[in-house]
Amino acid sequence: MIRAGLVGFGLGGRVFHAPLLSSVEGMELAAIVERSSNKAEQRYPGIVTYRNLEAMLADASLDLIVLTTPSGTHYEMARLVLEAGKNLVVDKPLCTASAQIAELMRLARSRGVLLAPFHNRHWDGDYLTVKKLLAEDALGRLVWFESTLDRWRPAARKDRLWKEDPASGGGVLLDLGTHLADQALMLFGKPERVGAELRCERSGQTVNDAFTVRLHYPELEVVLGATSLSALERPRFYLRGTKGNYWKWAVDKQEAELSKITRITDPAWGREPSANWGTLRVEADGAVVTQPVEAIPGDYRQYYVGIRDALLDRAPAPTTPLEAWRVARLMEWVEASSQEHRDITCDWSGEPIWP
Repeated sequence: MIRAGLVGFGLGGRVFHAPLLSSVEGMELAAIVERSSNKAEQRYPGIVTYRNLEAMLADASLDLIVLTTPSGTHYEMARLVLEAGKNLVVDKPLCTASAQIAELMRLARSRGVLLAPFHNRHWDGDYLTVKKLLAEDALGRLVWFESTLDRWRPAARKDRLWKEDPASGGGVLLDLGTHLADQALMLFGKPERVGAELRCERSGQTVNDAFTVRLHYPELEVVLGATSLSALERPRFYLRGTKGNYWKWAVDKQEAELSKITRITDPAWGREPSANWGTLRVEADGAVVTQPVEAIPGDYRQYYVGIRDALLDRAPAPTTPLEAWRVARLMEWVEASSQEHRDITCDWSGEPIWP
């Protein structure tokens, strides 16, 4: 049994990590850091509550620490965990700067412990379906890939004000852009150039609440986007290829479902209703064929299955800090492109070594 300690019980800890840790055989949610409340104990009887990270790190029974605090705190807190010789999962973004991630990678290697970013959207059903279509060459040579995560949020969230504060790692680019960029890098590898616009579309905002990012590959354009002012839904995915197109509306529903439960018990978890399936339209034998594409079920539990197996030396870790470093480096070029109003050539030669 791998005993895990969860640092933070906000949205990330309560909605994602606690239910997922509690749903994977061989993993135990054993302890929580909450500064002043005992909300986790109410939802997970028997859990131990600590008031600070230092007290949790003194618990020798914990095999894994999961960090879900505001993004701007990740580097300093992760450094403390790794220096204590503990295995570590960090919610995205792993850090707000690529240089910080590189330093944590060196520290994790020197201590011989696991360091993994929580890139849970590797197990989105819509992403897995797109990945399968590309592997099957269903669209022919892909020329255009568009991926968006939009919200209707015209006012700042008063319950998570740090997300509206640039100094705390707030902004939609690091929040949602990290997911979109990670998925694009996993599908297509490292781009040659990047162009971007970061915007503050809501009144009185000092942090980006919308972006458009263009990743340039040979013969392929990848467009990533998000906004907080989308009252009408854009496609989650839109792909164009030499054989046809694919559209997919509606975001993966796992986050919404996890917010209602403490543990996954539904045998049909992650399955999408047919009304939310994507549509493939291709030309075959001179005729245009339109058909729904059944969505592959998403399952965020597989992330912690992978973490468990990595800690038991059964398999490689499901995500690596090098993946997080690449996303963070890309985000830095995105910001430079937006500020300088030009495309930035991506120089990947400075990649840190992992493992």
